[in-house]
Amino acid sequence: MSRVGNKVLTIPGEVTITNEDNFLTVKGPKGELTRQFSKAMKININDGQVTVERPNDAKENRMLHGTTTALINNMIEGVSKGFEIALVLTGVGYRAQKQGTKLVLSLGYSHPVEVEPEAGIEIDVPSQTEIIVKGIDKQRVGEIAANIRKYRRPEPYKGKGVAYKGERIRRKEGKTAGKK
Repeated sequence: MSRVGNKVLTIPGEVTITNEDNFLTVKGPKGELTRQFSKAMKININDGQVTVERPNDAKENRMLHGTTTALINNMIEGVSKGFEIALVLTGVGYRAQKQGTKLVLSLGYSHPVEVEPEAGIEIDVPSQTEIIVKGIDKQRVGEIAANIRKYRRPEPYKGKGVAYKGERIRRKEGKTAGKK
């Protein structure tokens, strides 16, 4: 039994969902998302609730059952509330600023790193050491945040780099820490 797959999703009042041959369109106050789902899954929309049923207990159908339910839940949450990921810059001279829609990062390289957000993704810079990536598509928000983090991952000796807010960085002792 799939706990995630059997979950009954409640549709908020401001969200509308249309299903045309497993091509779901979810509209809400933040925007609109569309996605094609597997023909094997049966998506039922009635009385403000969404349920997903699988035809049998074959391994592929069991995998798709939970995934389909989770993706529909993320679409509903995205168009009603949206998603955001916060990043923190740690290090001397590491800073972020916004020039128009572009994000310009100073990360210790000889040149500034420029990041142009995709359509539907918004990047905010509340302070020089904090970046917030916002959007309605959870996958794209996470991907943009991961790409920004990839420019300078946090290193384990001094902890310098771009990290997710609240991320715990494993620290190491230096070579001379154990010597006496």
